[in-house]
Amino acid sequence: MSERLNFTMGGLLEDTARRFPENDAVVYPDRGLRYSYREFNAVCDRVAKGLMALGIEKGENLAIWATNVPEWVILDWATAKIGAVLVTVNTLYKTKELEYILNQSDATTLFLIRSFKDTDFIQTLCEAAPKLKELPFGTAGNENLPFLRRAIFIGEETPSGMMNFRDLEKLGETVSEADYQARKASLQQHDVINMQYTSGTTGFPKGVMLTHHNVINNGYFIGECMKFTEKDRLCIPVPFFHCFGCILAVMACVTHGSAMVPLEYFKPEQVLQTIEKEKCTAVHGVPTMFIAQLDHPNFYRYDLSTLRTGIMAGSVCPIDVMKRAVKDMHVTEITSVYGLTEASPGITQTRTEDSIELRVSTVGRTLPGAEVKIVDIETGATLPPGKQGELCARGYMVMKGYYKMPEETAKVITPDGWLHTGDLAVMDNNGYFKITGRIKQMIIRGGENIYPREIEDYLYTHPKISDVQIYGVPDRKYGEQVMAAVKLKEGMTCTEQEIKDFCKGRIANYKVPYYVKFVDEYPMTASGKIQKFKLREMAIRELNLEENQNP
Repeated sequence: MSERLNFTMGGLLEDTARRFPENDAVVYPDRGLRYSYREFNAVCDRVAKGLMALGIEKGENLAIWATNVPEWVILDWATAKIGAVLVTVNTLYKTKELEYILNQSDATTLFLIRSFKDTDFIQTLCEAAPKLKELPFGTAGNENLPFLRRAIFIGEETPSGMMNFRDLEKLGETVSEADYQARKASLQQHDVINMQYTSGTTGFPKGVMLTHHNVINNGYFIGECMKFTEKDRLCIPVPFFHCFGCILAVMACVTHGSAMVPLEYFKPEQVLQTIEKEKCTAVHGVPTMFIAQLDHPNFYRYDLSTLRTGIMAGSVCPIDVMKRAVKDMHVTEITSVYGLTEASPGITQTRTEDSIELRVSTVGRTLPGAEVKIVDIETGATLPPGKQGELCARGYMVMKGYYKMPEETAKVITPDGWLHTGDLAVMDNNGYFKITGRIKQMIIRGGENIYPREIEDYLYTHPKISDVQIYGVPDRKYGEQVMAAVKLKEGMTCTEQEIKDFCKGRIANYKVPYYVKFVDEYPMTASGKIQKFKLREMAIRELNLEENQNP
């Protein structure tokens, strides 16, 4: 199991198509679309040739701004087959953020859908690139986006100034098989092939450069830890633009000949319908997704008995939610993964044979081929089991670096290859890790270090609470106070005092939330991560705590 795969992405897909030609590769039940691995490999070849016909070179950066449409997963492999770098753009971005990503990445080409939620992608692009409609296709010339030469539309009724994605296959017929094979033969497994931007929950997003070798092997070992085979069918409601979607899901499937069953975007009941209809054996999601499914009024109408495994990750996995998923969704072998984009992303994972206690209380042990250590955040010294410090990782999965940001790269990767994650963790004597918080999310109240995870786990046991987030807000006397943003279960009512009384006597007084806010939803990134810094900013405004920030 610890043997690494030595393919390029194109070589991997071709090998899987050779071994499992008739297996389902990609299934969109709502569209009636079903590709076998043989068919999927063939369509990726045709699109790859189309990209070559456009003049796209090896190492050229191409961006995609779309939900989990079929064209996304095709493009993922078609770009890899010709050595172009796929830059993934967050679907919640607006004009300035889009401009930043396209410029910082030097992207020459943008693939996009019409809209998502409250954002009109076409209008947003035209605001950033007003000359797009008048310049000949393939010509740069927009002041704000000087590198952008092509916009390729995914959908019906192509906007002016753009090409339609459907035309790529026809265009590809002009490229000879010899030229295509020569391009593929020029690729190396350690070439950068994927660029994902960190969520930007702090500072400007940074482009994480990942190679064929990074993403293939991370996906492979993730799949191995779930005991994936060619008989597995994975429901994918997590976004492709995030590592969770394109590596922990797509790559874990392709390395094992498993079926990918994506949703274009997350809708709780559609996940349940898809699992039942396609007899999925696995499902991925962040905790908020699992909560939405488990709390859905029609949850018990669906037959989820084919489920076996999957991943609950992306943010802290509440113990109660994990236990409910195991019992009520039949995911008895569900795993949790800990990682970050800079590590392709998985560093540790629980195993299917781990006890429920280990699976709900830890993020598992080191993935094959990786090294992990816990270091003192002051001195950098390696700590023994049982001591809390920063988790650092080293191995095949560590990124090549941040694009055009050598100084930022040097801050997180040591000269001998250790990646500093910024996360606090403890390792037990058996090599299992618990994530205890983020160094920057640690609350310091009156000199006491408070780790939000500990309070959150306790409050999840309250019978009325569906979800809770703990964070620090400024306080003139103590430096910081603890605040809780609480989501109640459907139909429940609760008071601030009730929450505080539930904590008193059970957790240390300094950890009891000083402020409690009841909310219906949390500010989130498009990949489902809760943005605590935004909760903090809202609280500072609402509670008039601005003056407390500079005591």
